[in-house]
Amino acid sequence: MASILDEYEDSQNNRQSSQQHSRLSPANIGLTHSGFVNVRLEEEKPIFNKQRIDFTPPEKINHLAVCSNQLCMSLGKDTLLRIDLAKPDQPNQTELGRKDDSKVHRLFLDPTGSHLLISLSTSECLYLNRNTQKVRSLSRWRGHLIESVGWNKLLGNETSTGPILVGTSQGVIFEAEISANEGGLFNTNPDQYFRQIHSLEEDGKPAPICCLEVERGPESKYFIIATTRKRLFQFVGKVAEGSEQQGFSAIFSQNQDLLPSFQEFPANMGYSEITFYTAKLRNVPKAFAWMMGNGVLYGQLDYVRPDSLLSDVQVWEYTPDVDITRNRPISIVLTQFHFLLLLHDRVKAICTLNGQVVHEDVFPDKFGALKRMIKDPVGGLVWIYTERAVFRYHIQRESRDVWQMYMSMNKFDLAKEYCRDRPECMDMVLAKEAEYCFQSKRYLESAKCYALTQNYFEEIALKFIEAKQEEALKEFLLRKLNNLKPSERTQVTLLVTWLVELYLNRLGQLESDGNGVIFQETREEFRSFLSSPKHRDCLFNNRGTMYDLLASHGNVDDMVYFSVVMRDYERVVSHHCQNDDYSAALDVLAKHCDERLFYKFSPVLMQNIPKSVVDAWIQMGKRLDPKKLIPALMNYSQMGSTQQINETIRYMEFCVYELNVTEEAIHNYLLSLYAKYRPDSLLLYLEQAGTHPSEIHYDLKYALRLCAEHGYLQACVLVYRIMELYEEAVDLALQVDVDLAKRCADLPDDDEELRKKLWLKIARHVVQEEKDVKKAMNCLSSCNLLKIEDILPFFPDFVTIDHFKEAICSSLEEYNKHIDDLKQEMEEATESAKRIREDIQEMRNKYGVVDSQEKCAVCDFPLLNRSFYLFLCGHMFHYDCLFQEVTPHLSAFKQSRLEELQKKLAATTQSSKSRHRQAPKEEGDASSLGKGGAGASREQIISDIDDIVASECAYCGELMIKSIDKPFIEPQKFEQEQSSWL
Repeated sequence: MASILDEYEDSQNNRQSSQQHSRLSPANIGLTHSGFVNVRLEEEKPIFNKQRIDFTPPEKINHLAVCSNQLCMSLGKDTLLRIDLAKPDQPNQTELGRKDDSKVHRLFLDPTGSHLLISLSTSECLYLNRNTQKVRSLSRWRGHLIESVGWNKLLGNETSTGPILVGTSQGVIFEAEISANEGGLFNTNPDQYFRQIHSLEEDGKPAPICCLEVERGPESKYFIIATTRKRLFQFVGKVAEGSEQQGFSAIFSQNQDLLPSFQEFPANMGYSEITFYTAKLRNVPKAFAWMMGNGVLYGQLDYVRPDSLLSDVQVWEYTPDVDITRNRPISIVLTQFHFLLLLHDRVKAICTLNGQVVHEDVFPDKFGALKRMIKDPVGGLVWIYTERAVFRYHIQRESRDVWQMYMSMNKFDLAKEYCRDRPECMDMVLAKEAEYCFQSKRYLESAKCYALTQNYFEEIALKFIEAKQEEALKEFLLRKLNNLKPSERTQVTLLVTWLVELYLNRLGQLESDGNGVIFQETREEFRSFLSSPKHRDCLFNNRGTMYDLLASHGNVDDMVYFSVVMRDYERVVSHHCQNDDYSAALDVLAKHCDERLFYKFSPVLMQNIPKSVVDAWIQMGKRLDPKKLIPALMNYSQMGSTQQINETIRYMEFCVYELNVTEEAIHNYLLSLYAKYRPDSLLLYLEQAGTHPSEIHYDLKYALRLCAEHGYLQACVLVYRIMELYEEAVDLALQVDVDLAKRCADLPDDDEELRKKLWLKIARHVVQEEKDVKKAMNCLSSCNLLKIEDILPFFPDFVTIDHFKEAICSSLEEYNKHIDDLKQEMEEATESAKRIREDIQEMRNKYGVVDSQEKCAVCDFPLLNRSFYLFLCGHMFHYDCLFQEVTPHLSAFKQSRLEELQKKLAATTQSSKSRHRQAPKEEGDASSLGKGGAGASREQIISDIDDIVASECAYCGELMIKSIDKPFIEPQKFEQEQSSWL
């Protein structure tokens, strides 16, 4: 058998496609101009694309059924062909094995494609499972001509159908179940049971059950639809959870007492057919179409309605070329937006949205009359067969032109739903919707739609202006503005400026009309527009224009708000100050904490609300520079009220004591305020500021001049003390208080001469100015540097000795005591000198014994080979070894001194040798004297060298202790030493 391949018949497709395109062209439906240019690179394929299957049947095709990619075909009298469309090259042929004259009446294939029911004309029924080759007879079904089957989509599987409904030609509805498993010893039939549960009639007579459909809705509610030749019945009932396996008898028993809900039409063409459409990702159908004598009844399925499952029902009446007596329809298939009607020689596609025939496909006579049309509910393909050929329809992009139909019906939401991925179509829909709303005087909705189109901006704006619809124009501009990109600065600026003008006009109109509520709402909307982050850059760059617009309309409140939005707080504060609302101005300053504005507006605020301003300054703390506030403080402290002066002093004290400001200008200014307005605080401030010049932050000379100008002598004394001008301090203090002068005289601790001089000034003042001998005597007791003889010259000649007799006696006693102390010290010094001479003599006579085998502690060679040193600790060194050992540890000064001594020693030795060579042997006493002088100098040099090198043992002395943290090997010699060991 030939393979089933996908081949197409294109003889009529091109012609039909071009006709369909011309019929749906936008130019034919009167759409307004769109900014999109629709350029098609290739011609669109038709929605309904027919394909003839490359298959030549060996016998005539009687019936065909398709579901879940499983195709079953009845050929001739006794042959059944099954094809898995996923494996079309592996068909399966089965013989029914009938010897009588029975013919196949109908084929029924379940949704899984596993169970095939074969209804025979002899009122018998056969069963064939997909996984077997054996055709089995259903004995319980015998005697009933099966016209329809309602499959169980919930419980059906590959081995069992679950409870199903079966309709017969006598109008009886049976419930049955078929199992593919082999029965037991006593039950070999696949049909588990077969029982009657209902019957239907027409005009009081039994009528054949043409179609059955079972659907499960929400809340375990079941819907059963049954059709006869003229009637469509509905049965609705609930099945308890877990009891679905018990079947559908409960649903029919619930409707037993009530007449079944049905719709009836008068015409009768001997049969009817119902078809359903199930959307992707859904389990239940959403639409239906019923082909009957009067036409096609189609609509939606609403599982929520309590009275009827059918909703939005419409009847499509047959066209004149369809006659139920001579050219009646054979089959019907429902898709998402069309139903296909099969006639004996053609297929018609009718749109369910407008009832128009959108496609008609005529089949050639060579294939014979069309027998039936079937749709695979799972795969979605439509199959048509004749006695000698099989055709397949591919439905492609069925919804691509639906938007135009919805648009012509003014169902714009649905139209937009079906052209979301086609911007040019979306633009046409929006333009049509905008125009429709405009004509309906729904201007705001029209503006919203126009803003989304690509129509000319000027045309739309003029339409609203001519219609005097400012609100709609504003809405249109707002929407357009939101759709602009940030890079389109010119357009953004234009729209923003226009909108501001519209808002201001509207606010002015509402204010003049006295409509307070709408005015407030519009103002809030306007302010929201001004504060929008999206427009901030544009408003900021054009704020001068905005200020001009606001000023031209006299809208001061919104201008202030705009200034706040733009963070132009200087303008806001200036506005408040001009209106004498200083508190509001200060609130703005305090809220935004702009130091520059504080410096600028503090003078005028300090003049009017000094306390609040100082509170704000204190709140700002270190963020403000007090130096920059001094001009405002000085200006109003000189010409202001007492409150301003007090607040100025309060802020200066805060800066000095809380912020610890060290700026000299601040301290000087505070000094001047104290000197002028609070003299009591001046001395306290000077005392707390410190007594050492390094601790002082004010200018001492300025403070001294300030205190002197105002006559604050005690403060001047304090400043003199800090400046260490003690003589001036004492001189000035004597004008105030002698005790203060005494405290000043005791200050120079390290200069007794100056102290004595200062005390002498005090004594002279007491004697000569106050003429108080007793006080003068007290001066002697207060200062131990003064003696009675120092102050005697100050007394007048007529003063008798009786006034200071005690002082003279006391002075004499002190002198005697001092003489005794000096004698004691002289005796102790004489005794100490005697002991030192004895120690020196003892050291000269001390000696040590050196063995001939003793070795140098450094070089380990015999010690007696050359000059050496012997230390009390027992260490012995050669002269040169000790020299080398000690020299690296000496300070730089001692090393240079040692080099100098060595040079002198070498020079002395050389001169001594030269004199020995030049002097004759009989040289006299003069040469002996010269030699002795040179030897004495050489011995002194050697002694100096010994003092440096041999002052202590190199291993036991201080040099060894200081070298404890030095490495054994110098860092610069480490690598050399390391390599020598390798």
